[in-house]
Amino acid sequence: MKRFLSLFLYLNIYTLSSLWAQDTFLYLEISAEKTIRESLKDSLLPTTTFEDYRSLQRQVDTIPLVLQQRGYIDARLQSFQKLNDTTYHANYIFGSRYNTLQVNYTTTPFLKEQLARRNLSEVTDSTFTIPLSNATKTLQDLNTQLTESGDPFASLQLSSLEKKNDTLFGVLTTSIQQRRIIDSIALKGYEKFPRSYLRHYAGLKKGQTFNRKTLLKKNDILDGLGFAKSIKPPEALFRSDSTTVYLYLEKENNNLFDGILGFATDEESNRLIFNGYLNLELNNNLNYGEQLLINYKADGNEQQNFRVRTTLPYLFGSPFGVAAELKIFKRDSTFSTTEQLAQLSYQVSPSTTTYIGYKSYVSSNLQEEVLVDATVEDYEARYAIGGLAFTDRQPNPLFPRKTFISLEGEWGARERDTIQEDQFRIVSNVFHIIQLNNQNSFFVQNTTSWLDSDTFLTNELFRFGGINSIRGFNENSIDASLFSVLNTEYRYQFNPGLYAHTIIDLAYFENDVIELKQQLYSFGFGIGLNTQAGVFKLNIANGNLEGENFKFSNTKIHLSLSSRF
Repeated sequence: MKRFLSLFLYLNIYTLSSLWAQDTFLYLEISAEKTIRESLKDSLLPTTTFEDYRSLQRQVDTIPLVLQQRGYIDARLQSFQKLNDTTYHANYIFGSRYNTLQVNYTTTPFLKEQLARRNLSEVTDSTFTIPLSNATKTLQDLNTQLTESGDPFASLQLSSLEKKNDTLFGVLTTSIQQRRIIDSIALKGYEKFPRSYLRHYAGLKKGQTFNRKTLLKKNDILDGLGFAKSIKPPEALFRSDSTTVYLYLEKENNNLFDGILGFATDEESNRLIFNGYLNLELNNNLNYGEQLLINYKADGNEQQNFRVRTTLPYLFGSPFGVAAELKIFKRDSTFSTTEQLAQLSYQVSPSTTTYIGYKSYVSSNLQEEVLVDATVEDYEARYAIGGLAFTDRQPNPLFPRKTFISLEGEWGARERDTIQEDQFRIVSNVFHIIQLNNQNSFFVQNTTSWLDSDTFLTNELFRFGGINSIRGFNENSIDASLFSVLNTEYRYQFNPGLYAHTIIDLAYFENDVIELKQQLYSFGFGIGLNTQAGVFKLNIANGNLEGENFKFSNTKIHLSLSSRF
């Protein structure tokens, strides 16, 4: 029994002492040769309580450095002592405070330009004066600008310091080496990488001033290509007479496939009917950067949509590229439209592309009966097109594009029954991701299309609705001569491969064929998941017309799985 009581008392005493030890903190008091203002003390010592001695000692050593940055050049620790088991006291010598720094320097074009940019109040050809509290940042910025101007080994040094009244005087010396120009670019790992992408897509070429910060940004652009991946940061070899940049890239399989195809038999004609969708994208299989797209969508007898497009960028190493496209759209037994496109593009900068081209439409009325005042008729149309696209990329596998702006205009004429009519089309798409922090972001997109004509046919109108426009509505189920769709999403990214988002979409459209003006809206939620098979997306949205009560039957589920191979 005694042994049991002894063990019981020991455990209780040990537990209580452990709890007391966990609740014990260390405290720090500070003083100086003169009274410290409370506001200054609060900034020097944000907290007087510390969990361990190491963090307390770190704070004691930091205070003189903070004081020196604020103009107390002679600040130092005078004494440090332990008052009791939990309290320590640090006494400092502040000394005099200096408010300004006057720097003597030798005029160079670089320094003159950089000082002019900073709008300093007192600048001459041999001196400049700055607040001492900003001295460290100003000199660091000048040194950074000097190294980024092509001299990675350049440095600035402030010496010969003197004190007078409340001003500190010093001499700025500049150590300038040889300005470095990129003489050659070596590729390691993926030697067959299409070099035109270095020059025109990433904006990296021989003859440029070497800048490591810019080089890293351009390497990130290449890393976001899809068919190439950076396996290590770029490096540079500096010789006495040359500078070589090394890029370490690895080829990535970037072909895409997703789709579901079904087969059925038409009860009336006994013909085979396809339904479902197919999306095939072949990228850079010839190491040229080329692309081939094949899309097919079918809803049984309702709608069939076929698209094939090929793109050849940077012909013969130039910033020019070509593209050709064929689209065929068929709506039940009403009409079919064939669209052909030939396009010549020019890469203005790594983020901006302009293009011109030719587009033609041929549409046929499939209805057996010819009706008076029919809204579907045979027609042909030819247009000259021109447009531009701007893309701001970011290193995010789920959202590789942060900003995108495209604008396209089509000028031409439509011909039906030997009657020709001038027409104009405009199509725009703009989206931007507002990054709130690492996990939270806000996505905003607007898509607008407008057809200007004296008369209108149903089979020449724009078609929208579905996962790529306003969610909660059937694919391409809405005809419009004018429409504008606003898509918004609040996104929460759990990790680099998983995110969830809200859906709030608004739309306005006009159909001049039936003189209809209507507003639409939809709301819902979705998820995106980067799996081994590809990117899986699930959207659930409920779409409604203006003034229409909520109907659960209007809810649509949009699924997509993009598999890379």
